[in-house]
Amino acid sequence: MNIFGSSRSPINGWNSKKSKFLHRRFSLPVFALLSGSFFLLYLFSSYSSFMPSTAFSTSNSRKCSSRILDLGERFLFYAPHSGFSNQLSEFKNAILMAWILNRTLVVPPILDHHAVALGSCPKFRVTDPGEIRFSVWEHMLELLRNGRYVSMADIVDISSLASYSSIKAIDFRTFAYLWCGVDLESVCSNEYNLKQCGRLLAGLDGNVDKCLHAVDEDCRTTVWTYKNGEVDGALDVFQPNEQLKKKKNVSYVRRRRDVYRALGPDSKAELAAVLSFGSLFTAPYKGSELYIDIHEVSGDQRISSLIKSIEYLPFVPEILSAGKEYIDKIIKAPFLCAQLRLLDGQFKNHWNATFLALEQKLDLILQDGNEPVHVFVMTDLPESNWTGSYLRHLARDSNHFKLFLLKEHDELVQRASKKVMVVGHGLRSTSSAFGPSRIHDMKNKCTSERLPDILLYIEETVCSCASLGFLGTAGSTIAESIELMRKYGLCSDQNSTPS
Repeated sequence: MNIFGSSRSPINGWNSKKSKFLHRRFSLPVFALLSGSFFLLYLFSSYSSFMPSTAFSTSNSRKCSSRILDLGERFLFYAPHSGFSNQLSEFKNAILMAWILNRTLVVPPILDHHAVALGSCPKFRVTDPGEIRFSVWEHMLELLRNGRYVSMADIVDISSLASYSSIKAIDFRTFAYLWCGVDLESVCSNEYNLKQCGRLLAGLDGNVDKCLHAVDEDCRTTVWTYKNGEVDGALDVFQPNEQLKKKKNVSYVRRRRDVYRALGPDSKAELAAVLSFGSLFTAPYKGSELYIDIHEVSGDQRISSLIKSIEYLPFVPEILSAGKEYIDKIIKAPFLCAQLRLLDGQFKNHWNATFLALEQKLDLILQDGNEPVHVFVMTDLPESNWTGSYLRHLARDSNHFKLFLLKEHDELVQRASKKVMVVGHGLRSTSSAFGPSRIHDMKNKCTSERLPDILLYIEETVCSCASLGFLGTAGSTIAESIELMRKYGLCSDQNSTPS
């Protein structure tokens, strides 16, 4: 009997043979196709019944999670990018913006070096805010999934900001749990696809009343100010020149806008639970700033004090102690720090100038008769590639120079890295409004599986204490960070070095 219930007549032999032939040819594929379809339908219905109910299912992708709305908190998210020094600069700007707008700052992780790039503000060639927000969201989840998540607050000490009662912070992991409306394991393991809540946060599908306001003004059109006495919306002094307008068809107009008026009380943005910026990077440029021009406010001592406080945010104690221990127990003498950036971007074309500056600096020290000169070398050029360079010459001239280098797998670095991971300053920075039990759960389930890479930060600490001076690579933001640390006298009292 045919499984489909049809019968054959034996009268017509030919028709019977033909029918058998067709049956053999088509019945099995049809049966397999139908069986497979029923099986897939069963799997889909079973999977759907076990899927967690989130605020961002396809049918509900434009609504806020009740967890976010029920808190009554208002958050500020932004999209850091590029290298660590740029990310730290943006973090400081984010603190300032969150204070002005009275919002809880979402503290991000440290992104991989240049995992996300902005582009060039002076050339009016940057990634759109929505795109950079979504790229950052995806990379943050990747860091969680790969066990490489390190919060900015794990590395940078923000405890000094506790005196500003209006400054509140929440770790990104806690925020993502609230924002996406999923369980903790889903956030930290990326078990489920969280792209949809990332799209919403990025503003790729527009703003959502009382939920999200995505700030799409970037450095091509806007310079944010605050209570500077200017006419709001005035033209900025830096505009695209005629050549750029013609060559690149650039039609942007940069205006100076008061951030408090645009995004604070009495604005549509004020009602949103989350205010989502793109890049917050800025830098002086042609008599103005690329994106944020808030330096001091006449008659407002509070913001002037905050700006001064965030100019220098030290590394956490575990990193500072490691740097000072290396100086006391390994170098054990006055030394020069040479920060040599040789491989990245523009720096790879300026080896001669970089090495010449170092040679001249060392010649001056040698004139004082201090031999051998102790030199701590901080460079991105691996030792295996020193052949033929001035560094190889210094390494071989042991009569006059003694070189010191830190490496990622050195015992001191690994020990300090373990301390940083155990302490977990990042989750401690989460506002107490979210409950200590929730923070404890988050720490247990979202702790990084790998030791954080803190070599750069220990190196910067060592360089900030170089008593024979510091030679940095021209144009390097790392060099600028070290100069700032030296300005604030981190090692002015070596006798107080913690053990």
